[in-house]
Amino acid sequence: MIKTQNTIHPISALLLRWYATQKRDLPWRNSSNAYYIWLSEIILQQTRVAQGMPYYLNFVQAYPTVQDLANAPEQDILKLWQGLGYYSRARNLHAAAKMVVTDYSGIFPTQYSELKKLKGVGEYTASAIASFAVNEPKAVVDGNVYRVLSRLYNIETPIDTNEGVKLFSQLAYELLPTVHAGEHNQAMMEMGAICCKPKLPTCVQCPVIDYCEAYKHNTINERPIKSKRTKVTARYFYYLIINDKKQHTLIHQRTAGDIWQGLYEFVLIENAIAFDEKELLVAIQEKLNSTKFKLKQTSTTHKHVLSHQHLHTIFCEIEVAKLPIIIGTVAIPYNQVNTYPLPRLIDKYLNI
Repeated sequence: MIKTQNTIHPISALLLRWYATQKRDLPWRNSSNAYYIWLSEIILQQTRVAQGMPYYLNFVQAYPTVQDLANAPEQDILKLWQGLGYYSRARNLHAAAKMVVTDYSGIFPTQYSELKKLKGVGEYTASAIASFAVNEPKAVVDGNVYRVLSRLYNIETPIDTNEGVKLFSQLAYELLPTVHAGEHNQAMMEMGAICCKPKLPTCVQCPVIDYCEAYKHNTINERPIKSKRTKVTARYFYYLIINDKKQHTLIHQRTAGDIWQGLYEFVLIENAIAFDEKELLVAIQEKLNSTKFKLKQTSTTHKHVLSHQHLHTIFCEIEVAKLPIIIGTVAIPYNQVNTYPLPRLIDKYLNI
């Protein structure tokens, strides 16, 4: 069984002292409100603090209580989330808020065992909320902590294996004190974020450099180790921005089973490879089921990088006398497109 330290480990003591003077002043750190901590943790998954900060502030302003979030329409939440990516996080956020209202009478849980029951809350997030809010001694192991531990102990075991997950969790608990668990966890995470960085770590400013085995053995840049390489898929998107004489266009909502579920987009043609000019015209004719259109212009290729996919996208501006009937689409004024939750790719194009 994994146990925490009854006394403070020397490494933890040094980190706590460092954290007290070097930590960034982040709004969610000034509160023990589990709802605010949860919001920050969900927003900051796969997101840098600098990017996530304005989203956190906007969510707190728009939905100051979990009840407010639970009552909000999903489309409003997706619109506020627009640009953060990994939109399943926003849908899970909404679902979890409803669970808190229904199952916990609107009082956000703080115990690890109860937090784990919420939609989208895994071991890491539950540990973070429980330790930050009420100092429950649960070790937090995120990407930053993996990096700090792998360098401290010069670990060759890949972090993306069952063996690695077990080993790093054990080490995290060995350092975790029974008191100040929240501060310790945040100190570990902050160390990885601002000192023990993936590239160009500032080792000379590290408070635990005397304990760092990777520094001693000159393997800093080789830690942590991953065994698996992510396979990247190339996809070719052609968005048809179809406008009639009244400046109405067609959009549709993306469904489950792919990226951007619940967001809206223009009529889409996807192909396994890039079209040449003639192939594109034929594809548009087939999509519109008509030859009565004018292809005004096509954009340059916009490359949009996701974690496992590279999207190569061309926007095609098309004039028609009358909007075609395409199943699943709705006609709206073109100047209202921006009021819908859109993928960042489309939002950027519209605001060029």
